[in-house]
Amino acid sequence: MHSEIVLPSPPAKNWLIGERHPEAEAGLIDELGISPLVAAVLAQRGFTDPESADKFLNPKIDHLHRPQLLPDFEEAAKAILGARERKELIYIHGDYDVDGISSTALFTRFLKKIGCRVQAHVPHRMKEGYGIHIDAVKWAKEAGTDLFVTCDCGVSAHEQMEAVREAGMSAVVTDHHALKDTLPHAAAVVNPHRSDSKYPFPELSGAGVVLKLCAGLTEELNFPVDKFYRAFLDLAVLGTVADVMPLVDENRIIAKFGLVRLADTQKPGLKSLINVSKLRGQELRASHIGFQIGPRINAVGRIGDAGEALNLFMTDDQDQADKTAARLDELNEQRKADQQDILDEAMAMVLDRDDAESPALVVAQKGWHAGIIGIVASKLVEQFYRPAFVVAVQEDGKGKGSARSIKGFHLAEALRDASDHLLTGGGHEMAAGFSLDEAMIDRFRKSVQESAKASLTPEDYIPKLEVDAEVSFDEAGPEAAQDLERMEPFGEANPRPRFLCRDVRLAQVQPMQRHPQHAKLQVEQGSDRKSAIAFRLGEKAMELAGEKATFVFRPEFNTYQGRSEFRWNVEDFRHSGEEDPTIT
Repeated sequence: MHSEIVLPSPPAKNWLIGERHPEAEAGLIDELGISPLVAAVLAQRGFTDPESADKFLNPKIDHLHRPQLLPDFEEAAKAILGARERKELIYIHGDYDVDGISSTALFTRFLKKIGCRVQAHVPHRMKEGYGIHIDAVKWAKEAGTDLFVTCDCGVSAHEQMEAVREAGMSAVVTDHHALKDTLPHAAAVVNPHRSDSKYPFPELSGAGVVLKLCAGLTEELNFPVDKFYRAFLDLAVLGTVADVMPLVDENRIIAKFGLVRLADTQKPGLKSLINVSKLRGQELRASHIGFQIGPRINAVGRIGDAGEALNLFMTDDQDQADKTAARLDELNEQRKADQQDILDEAMAMVLDRDDAESPALVVAQKGWHAGIIGIVASKLVEQFYRPAFVVAVQEDGKGKGSARSIKGFHLAEALRDASDHLLTGGGHEMAAGFSLDEAMIDRFRKSVQESAKASLTPEDYIPKLEVDAEVSFDEAGPEAAQDLERMEPFGEANPRPRFLCRDVRLAQVQPMQRHPQHAKLQVEQGSDRKSAIAFRLGEKAMELAGEKATFVFRPEFNTYQGRSEFRWNVEDFRHSGEEDPTIT
């Protein structure tokens, strides 16, 4: 739409280089028989003894924590199993994102499997908004509900839970979000973030909390727990990965075994979703959920009705599943096109106003889709490395906003400082939402820019590239890359390892014909040569062709049309004569 826009190069990054731990690495290599690169990464990430490193590399279902340690487990089990015994209707209320939909489907499928009467609902983003709309309580009561159960929401819904009580229903809240000072009125509040929680791992997703609660209920009923996990890990992994939970401890176990179950799922909706994502027959990785499966599920929640995705997860009709999955695929294509249009307009606004160097970015426009602006805010942060606030102005003059941040700038606090200009506002340090009148946008812009100017230093505006370790050229070969696959699934808190190597000659640069901003490379040291790829670094690579450089890269195997090729995925480099922007 705005092809004439010439974007500035992304800001140069500082490199944060982890220290090597030779003694710990040697012990890991001797005891576990792993490569030096894997040992270096494990030691850098805190797995310095063979026992903890082996447990990380070889997770087992048996390593999952006891569900009975969850806060209010006994109260939740009593309420749910009591409703089952009395044949009462259980109303499951979820959320419109992947975690909310997958946890709702998991809970609903499980409860039906054990003989409960269940009705499920996920909200419509544009009609109901985030969380539990008060109308949903009314709908539940009209349906004849006795027990109102939440998934991935509810911990802050004090007013709605009070309405549930006043309507004569009981409530069980399952959630994983941060809590306020007081708990909502409910028979049970199952949230491992509770201050009184004895649960060993608080960082479960909404689907993870439901998975563990249902595993405990399975034990209470004396049903086989291993069979339960085989049946439901395919749903739990979706919420865990898509909600960007840290892939350590229990989440690593859920992700590792869940990906296997997802690839072999017998649920028609998940099979159809894998097919339209063009992943049929592949070994699934966490990145496939993050970049292919998850966006298709989220798309319907952003620009359509999330209930369609829930129906996809619940159906046992393969033909219907295929049709619904195709619909989600179409909505995702529409979402991408709409997103690019909004992003182009937002980028143009930033550049036209010379705002690229301002303390914070605030852009607003009528006609933007409120379900997409969060992604646009993330893209603005990626391009300009500034806190970004994006506002979709409605026809009535009300603006719905979404914000994303950089480290050092707390969005929720900035919104509190700007509360005089807002109708509503709240969120977390790095992501937030708000609403305001169109007439207040300029004042709001001034407020958040003043907040950013007061709390951020020039150093904060320099993006950081975290490097696990400095390695030699021969350490970073195909054998090491193969061994690094043992650290899968990669994701939040367990990123794909990144390394630094010095004095490497950029022997050959071949810009891609259709996309010259990318380049294929040949890098060498002595007589040893390796293939490499450099995305968005083609021009810079041409300038250093034939020279020696310090490279930051990820060693990987790239598979295309059935062929697998080892390469370095280069993320940054500097001329060897140039001082490294390193922070150790």
